[in-house]
Amino acid sequence: MIEKLEIHHLRTLNALYRFGNISSAAESLDLSQQAVSLQLKKIREILSDRLFVRTGHGMTPTPYARQIEPHIQKVLTHFNEIPLPNSLTPNQIERTLVISATDYTQKVIVGELIKELLETAPKVKVIVSNIESADLTKKMNQGEIDLAFTSHGYVPEGLVTESLFTENYRCVTANIELARLDEDLSLERLVEHDFIVTSHGTGSFKGSADTWFEQLGLHRNVVISVPSFFMAQEYLKQSKLVGFLPSRLLPCDGLFEIPLKKYPPGYEVVAAYHPSTRKDPFMIWLLDQVHKQISKTR
Repeated sequence: MIEKLEIHHLRTLNALYRFGNISSAAESLDLSQQAVSLQLKKIREILSDRLFVRTGHGMTPTPYARQIEPHIQKVLTHFNEIPLPNSLTPNQIERTLVISATDYTQKVIVGELIKELLETAPKVKVIVSNIESADLTKKMNQGEIDLAFTSHGYVPEGLVTESLFTENYRCVTANIELARLDEDLSLERLVEHDFIVTSHGTGSFKGSADTWFEQLGLHRNVVISVPSFFMAQEYLKQSKLVGFLPSRLLPCDGLFEIPLKKYPPGYEVVAAYHPSTRKDPFMIWLLDQVHKQISKTR
């Protein structure tokens, strides 16, 4: 029958322990004496004990009531320590945070976020893994991943996305002569050069800008596909290839921007998480830190 006890029952018992009479207990609970008497009757039925007996000095706990008093106090203490969303104390949070992120978002978001966590929430341990796409929803549902940073198009159905900012592409090369032309380069002349593309996990020669080129009636020759922007940077430095990189990864030593007459459309960078964590106080605080961090770099 113990499972039928409710939190207001425990608060009533606590008030009776403290004051030893129904009238004072009722006043402290902002209830009528009749309401407290009815609650005590209900609690007696649940626990099969009188709990408090009348004496010349008020109400005295029975031996069983004295036995369970420490347990009631412990439950109420833990209950009252449950933090509200606006009362979160980051330096007291102890948990492991698992972040799945692209190489790009690890550079422009996760690095600063980890720095903030080390300073503000030092008891939080962090695991960072490369971005998951096919199994992201499943792993978040199973609690294996807490948060993902990626582009909007890579987020599978079933997850909540929160827009962070819009990133734009810039065209770069190690060929300084191409970057120092007297005028902005036309797309017709640009596609005369060989390209490198970044294809996260798929190994495709088709990059995000190819659809845009095709809509303009142009075709580019992609000769190298790499899995990360950082590898694209290294291979660009060792060749005369051209490629598109996110603007926040520039400038980059050894690479030069090619001014163009037109640029491919940008893409939305988002945070993604499972719907069950939407009201998690720690996640609310964490994403607020990310937004503050990004606002400083604009």
